[in-house]
Amino acid sequence: MPLPPSTQRLVAFLALRGRPLRRLHVAGTLWIDASEEQANACLRTALWRLRQLGASMIAATSTHIALSEDVTVDARAAETHANEILLGGRSGNGNLHGLATTGELLPDWYDDWVLIERERLRQMVLLALERASADATAAGRFAHAIEAGLAAVAQEPLRESAHRLVVEAHLADGNVCEAIRQYRLYARLLDRHLGLEPSPRMSALVGGRVGDDLVT
Repeated sequence: MPLPPSTQRLVAFLALRGRPLRRLHVAGTLWIDASEEQANACLRTALWRLRQLGASMIAATSTHIALSEDVTVDARAAETHANEILLGGRSGNGNLHGLATTGELLPDWYDDWVLIERERLRQMVLLALERASADATAAGRFAHAIEAGLAAVAQEPLRESAHRLVVEAHLADGNVCEAIRQYRLYARLLDRHLGLEPSPRMSALVGGRVGDDLVT
């Protein structure tokens, strides 16, 4: 449903919070540069516009406002999948696929509350993918481990811990050549973008198996 910018921000804010919020808090956060009276007026206008569009996604009282319970939020679904893995639950294919396909939260939005939520969700997803990879390697499910590790690499190509887990999974599966290939890929990326070398911990995984021309 196409929404005006002011209502987009309201819906997104409520979707990410996931609980009823006081009207004053919502108005003060979304229209931070306006006076309290102006901010409250902007909130009332945004709610009116949603009603004019026939959207029933907002539940509002005289004091609180929330996203309707029957609205599905993809970011919250990703957070649920990540929590299930991080809290020790089995990382099934559904959870892994959901996390691997999680895109950047609200790209091109630069409100402070968006930046905070974007980084929080990004870190949670990366940590969950890495946990899934490590757990799968420990259980001997190497294909699953490599898939989860590469999903983390795809989301953050310069993240050493993600590359390290892929290398460890290949080594545990007996694929030394694949482990070296992954190591060299990371070393090239690190040198090209940051002018750095892999950490001693990363290099120790492949020992003396790589040559001096590593990043050429």
